[in-house]
Amino acid sequence: MRWTGTEAAVLNRRSFLSGLAAAGLLPLLPDRAAAALGAGDPDEPLFASARRNADGRHAVAILTADGRDVLDVPLPDRGHGIALSPDRSRFVTFARRPGQFLMLVDREERQAPQVTSAELGRHYYGHGVFSADGRLVYAVENAFGPVGEETRGRVGVYDASGERLIRIGEFDTHGVGPHDILLAEEGRVLVVANGGIDTHPVTGRDMLNLDRMQPSIARIDAASGDLLGLFRLPPDLSQVSLRHMALDAAGSVWIGGQFEGDAGLTPPLVARLSREGGLSVVDVPEGLLKRLGNYVGSVAVNAPAGLVALSSPRGGHVLYLSAADGTPVGSHPIADVCGLAPLDDGFLVSDGAGGLAFGTGREPAAEPYARPAGVSWDNHMAAL
Repeated sequence: MRWTGTEAAVLNRRSFLSGLAAAGLLPLLPDRAAAALGAGDPDEPLFASARRNADGRHAVAILTADGRDVLDVPLPDRGHGIALSPDRSRFVTFARRPGQFLMLVDREERQAPQVTSAELGRHYYGHGVFSADGRLVYAVENAFGPVGEETRGRVGVYDASGERLIRIGEFDTHGVGPHDILLAEEGRVLVVANGGIDTHPVTGRDMLNLDRMQPSIARIDAASGDLLGLFRLPPDLSQVSLRHMALDAAGSVWIGGQFEGDAGLTPPLVARLSREGGLSVVDVPEGLLKRLGNYVGSVAVNAPAGLVALSSPRGGHVLYLSAADGTPVGSHPIADVCGLAPLDDGFLVSDGAGGLAFGTGREPAAEPYARPAGVSWDNHMAAL
């Protein structure tokens, strides 16, 4: 699918007080969240997330923390992750695995959204990242052949200097099922979470190699594609698929896993890769781990607050850790929760029923204070 026009609705960003009052939402905003929003301020925090709208179509939206739309852009299919350019003027939405599109969106609508389709024999895994200078986009991809042949992870490299993304090369992720990717160490290093799960577009989201998984975290030279280091959990944790990541202020990478083994077990789901050391398991008490339902769907860091948040749509829970040492700070339940983005001294939290909440882990359980009618937020949210 190619876009032939803007096909996006822009709403008045300065009309939200009257809109909130008319919708009856203003009284529902807790004082803390209302203060974080900067009501009436044109520089209020903005966020981006893929979603399903009330009419059933897929879209990517720019929104305020209380759920008002600033921009709504239709997508060809379901979206997943968001990558923001260094100058914050553009972002890319990635198709959910095993999707076939990337969409480049200009926040100020100076050009129409541009769709790039996957190369023959490739599909996307839902995540990507801009280079430090904003001239490139790196997208995690699957290189596949006939069904039955093991797939291989690739980083697709795209020229982002023009009006659309143009694929100019690729390199190996040194693993199977790459899912998330981060830019680290002043833009010199790419960190890739190889989930270890073999899939094929013919068989959709079926997992084809659960008995021989080898998840890993790869450090890759962003300029050359050379492997700088490959890190794995102990062999008895080989069915913990390493999937989502976030970078803290000290340069450590926080990783959330999804366990694909015996549902009666409660293995570690959180790991950390430090710049000085290797990959280590974060010790989370079993009681808290059980609340995550063996599944971490999103990871986010609030660097100034020194917090790491991990969400579980399957467990219906958000866990907050100290970025200093991984000590649990708190947790709270929200059904079908997943999206996380830093806000004030905590996080904006979204769920699959359209709810938005504000949480820090240090306060009583968060309750959704806004629920745009008919909206279903997708798995990830980015602070713009």
